Amino acid sequence: MLRTELNDALKEALKDQDKQTLGTVRLILAALKDRDIAARGAGNCDGIPEEEVLDMLQKMVKQRRESIDLYAKGDRQDLVEKEQAEIDVIQRFMPQQLDDGETRAAVDGMIVELEAGSIKDMGRVMAALKERYAGRMDFAKASALAKGQLA
Repeated sequence: MLRTELNDALKEALKDQDKQTLGTVRLILAALKDRDIAARGAGNCDGIPEEEVLDMLQKMVKQRRESIDLYAKGDRQDLVEKEQAEIDVIQRFMPQQLDDGETRAAVDGMIVELEAGSIKDMGRVMAALKERYAGRMDFAKASALAKGQLA
């Protein structure tokens, strides 16, 4: 479904001559194709599953946010705006992100559900969160919350 949405967005951007969207969608599709090719080597001929596509998009957003921080420190506002525009395009294909309260509630609920009681259970909690909230949660924040509760 997400692949179709990306291809449709590419066609629409071509038709509308929207250079920003066109360039960003092409970057997404190129990264997706690279991952599909790598998956074929592992015996997966259908390409990567949608959860991995969402994870890829989340990583792309994270990379751009890190770039924005560096460009802002270097006083390169033009590059900050370019990266932010790419983030805006990428986020159109991602599900709505959980806010801080929802993230905290999800972490708390998962700790209770898995009966996690110590830092040794951190891996299980994070794995379950990644499975259930792929593409919808900032896992760095979730990890910090879980670590704080399990320590």
